Amino acid sequence: MKFGSWTYDGTKINLTTKDDKIEIYGYQSSGEWDLISVPATRHVEYYDCCPEPYIDITFIIHIRRRTLYYGFNLILPCALISMLTLLTFILPPGEGEKISLGITVLLSLSVTQLMVAEMVPATSMAVPLVGVYFACVMIMCTISVITTVVVLNFHHRTPEMYEMPIWVKKIICEWLAWALRISRPGRDLSRKFLLCKARMRDLEAKTPPSVSLIANVKDVDNAITVNDIPMTKPAARCFDYGTRGMLSIRGELLTILNELRLMTKKMKEENDSIEETNDWKFAAMVIDRLCFWIFSFYLIGTTLVIFLSPSFQEVDDVL
Repeated sequence: MKFGSWTYDGTKINLTTKDDKIEIYGYQSSGEWDLISVPATRHVEYYDCCPEPYIDITFIIHIRRRTLYYGFNLILPCALISMLTLLTFILPPGEGEKISLGITVLLSLSVTQLMVAEMVPATSMAVPLVGVYFACVMIMCTISVITTVVVLNFHHRTPEMYEMPIWVKKIICEWLAWALRISRPGRDLSRKFLLCKARMRDLEAKTPPSVSLIANVKDVDNAITVNDIPMTKPAARCFDYGTRGMLSIRGELLTILNELRLMTKKMKEENDSIEETNDWKFAAMVIDRLCFWIFSFYLIGTTLVIFLSPSFQEVDDVL
């Protein structure tokens, strides 16, 4: 506020201040606004049109909205609701309620955002600090729902539909699990073991497998035939009389051998399928744990920045 006279110059009216601030003896404290400072300044101006001085006194009233009400009624409930987002990464994927919990938290924040929009002034000149905080929390909740979808996709994958890439097994199931200190029953995830395993993979990639190993993998029938069995002449005569019986027995033995190989192959495929399914579930658990720590640090950092910001601090008495 500026007080002065354009009719009378300084030689006729001399405006002076008793003090360099406004007297606030009758001021009543407001529950919504905080009075920061009320300085008073005396100015003496000379204009080109007139040689006489013109005196004015400028009073500046500096007020600020109190933040205690918004802190306990908006920011603290928002922080508590956003903490529920972390529960989506702790809830097991098999329960089927991860996305429901995330969407419920997001809807709760949306309702609170509507309350904030009604309470803060409608302006486009600047964004209120509480609005920035709500925007950051809602972005976090939205990304958490997206990551939850990714986790559920990993958890419900099967070898019949998807083949696990080698980088998922190396980076997520091994090194990322080791970095997050996630243990897996029956598996050694120590750094020394992972380095040895990586060297073995490199060695297997450089060295071709042996012929016998290929024969075993492809189930090539390299059994010894009857004609290859060394026999003496008396044994050969005996063998001629029982050739038909031996051939029958050999056929039955080969049939049994093929059945055993089929059963062994089937059991091996089932074990590999179960192991790969467990690998997909373990990868989902590792991503869950990674998102839990990332969003925890993000939420704690955002809340501390809001509560420790200079504009959020209350000033008791600066006069």
